[in-house]
Amino acid sequence: MSDWRRVVATLGVASLVAAACTMLGLWQWHRHVARSAAVAVLLSWTDATPVPIDEALPDGGPVPDDQVWRPVGVEGRYLPDAEVLLRNRPVDGQVGFHVLSPFEISTGPLAGQVLLVDRGWLASGGEASVVPDVPEAPTGTVDLVVRLRQAEGLSGRDAPIGQVQSIDPEEARAAAVQPWRGDAVDAYGQAVTENGAAPAGLGPLERPSTDLGPHLSYAFQWWVFAAGALVGAVILLRRGEDSPRPARVRSSAEQEEDAILDAQERAARGTLS
Repeated sequence: MSDWRRVVATLGVASLVAAACTMLGLWQWHRHVARSAAVAVLLSWTDATPVPIDEALPDGGPVPDDQVWRPVGVEGRYLPDAEVLLRNRPVDGQVGFHVLSPFEISTGPLAGQVLLVDRGWLASGGEASVVPDVPEAPTGTVDLVVRLRQAEGLSGRDAPIGQVQSIDPEEARAAAVQPWRGDAVDAYGQAVTENGAAPAGLGPLERPSTDLGPHLSYAFQWWVFAAGALVGAVILLRRGEDSPRPARVRSSAEQEEDAILDAQERAARGTLS
């Protein structure tokens, strides 16, 4: 390969590698930015005073990104016949179910709408197929405090009657033994207190991690790889220029011609002597 072709090929491959590494670094950077924003929102609502639900969700949802995890207060009643269990969500490595209870709002602009509430967690005894006894929700009018969460969307996966694979109001409604009527708030709430106390008989749900993760360090690693690809290509080309040129291999025709000339020269010397 000629010198200029070798230069073009080397720089071309290095540029492709550098571009790929740069894009992967940007992808990790965007993940870091998104994670940082989510953690900032979580921390901003950690010790916040609850507000009426219609103040955070004036139109009944969906939950804006800056309102996720905000504590809100709501008054109404649970609909026990429409309760469902969320499966395949281990807590601290233990197999169990989340208890999802529809809550009919009785006051404010959202009166008559139903808020799906994740009341807490129950262990299943070590087997996912074993459904535990679920403590009854409070009856009558309940003063409820929840943290707002965005609905997860329909899972599209099958589950036994009375169970769901995703925390979504419409999936919960469809899976209930006696589905509720009326509109559902396009969100769900993670229970904090019921009439001033934590949900009885249920394990508390895990708080989300505030760890930013390794995305930022991964981004810088990819960018270092990008720079290394370009620097490595330059070093490789420089070494190629400094290395000694290999001797040109003479063709067989040239070798035959030299042999004939040598023979003629020797014959001429013999004649003269």
